[in-house]
Amino acid sequence: MKFYNRQKELANLHHIEQASQIRSKMTFIVGRRRIGKTKLIKEAYAKKVYLFVSKKDEAMLCEEFVGIVSNALNIKLLGEFRNFKNLFEYLMQLGQHRHFTLVIDEFQEFLTINSSLYSDMQNIWDTYKDTTKVNLILCGSIYSLMKRIFEDKKEPLFGRADNKIHLKSFSVATLKEILHEHHPSFRPKDLLSFYIFTGGVAKYVELFVDKKAYTFERQLEAIFDEFSLFLEEGKNLLIEEFGKEYTTYFSILSLIANSKTARTEMESILGKNVGGYLDRLENEYTLIQKVKPILAKEGSRTLKYEIIDNYFNFWFRFIYKYKSAIEIENYAFVKEIVKRDFDVYSGRFLEKYFIQMMKASETFSHIGTYWERGNHNEIDIVAIDELDKKLAFYEVKLNEKKIDLNALKQKSSKLLDKFNGYKVEYHGLSLRDM
Repeated sequence: MKFYNRQKELANLHHIEQASQIRSKMTFIVGRRRIGKTKLIKEAYAKKVYLFVSKKDEAMLCEEFVGIVSNALNIKLLGEFRNFKNLFEYLMQLGQHRHFTLVIDEFQEFLTINSSLYSDMQNIWDTYKDTTKVNLILCGSIYSLMKRIFEDKKEPLFGRADNKIHLKSFSVATLKEILHEHHPSFRPKDLLSFYIFTGGVAKYVELFVDKKAYTFERQLEAIFDEFSLFLEEGKNLLIEEFGKEYTTYFSILSLIANSKTARTEMESILGKNVGGYLDRLENEYTLIQKVKPILAKEGSRTLKYEIIDNYFNFWFRFIYKYKSAIEIENYAFVKEIVKRDFDVYSGRFLEKYFIQMMKASETFSHIGTYWERGNHNEIDIVAIDELDKKLAFYEVKLNEKKIDLNALKQKSSKLLDKFNGYKVEYHGLSLRDM
């Protein structure tokens, strides 16, 4: 698959590279696994020293790195390097005489190889950064660890990075562009399922493109195949993040994916306090987020939780929930359940799709959803333009025939008191509007 989107990130990386020709710059790149960090780096820098930190003995790792450095910079390294501290200092000293880009991928893995290395790197960086010309790119896929390494005040590399790039999923516009380019006759349902199943994650999009899975039916075949990456992906990616307590985290995420989105509901089902887990899932792992009614007060307890990543939501709703069938390889059974439940399940993602489109349009100052205590008077989308004093209410349905604008007007009546002098509009959005 060709390289899509990421123009802003590429421009930023090129700017950093130019600045590093005068003085060394440190950049850290984070983003969930499969999001395309390595591909972005390869697209940005044709010439670079690229070091991948695999889980092996430090001396063996350094032996591998020495060969890579020699080939990339066309030099012969003198002496023996059995620890990365010495190799890193050698590279920084080399940067006094020549400019180059040094990429260290899966940087968080040094925590298990030699946790004292970050202190060593801090001392070396502080010593040489002002007199060298190294473009240092530190990349990692375990978000919680990378965030701790660079943003925890207690960690040695805190405050050392000049730049941070948080690589996110493809936009809905990019997903639409990819489908249109490869399968111009796609249906709205195909676009919606493409958005739900991949979540805009570059690797999943690439897998669908490779398998020519452009329709809802073909996408299901690609997911529920005995050799499919999708079946074990959620478990493989998250167990390492969560560690020994992964079963509790999995239970909470499974409840949220199955519409048990209030903390009280979760605690009632699990029989334990989940406040600490929810806090870590939100702030440390960035897998969930709080959703409050638009214009809710800061301390409002009217809130729900949602899984941010579309793929993880789908995985917990259908694959993890029916893991017994998956384990005995009865993929056809789970596939039929997805087909049966897809229309109901996909409704809130259609709302999410339109909200992302509206945000990208940069037309509104506030965009969100609205409901009152007890889930009364739910409004799918409320969009506010404070500059031109416009207020828009949207009802979102898969089937446009089910849209009832009169009911929408009644549900919005309480909100109107807060917007005197605003021009009010009511709209319906359906699959056809994608």
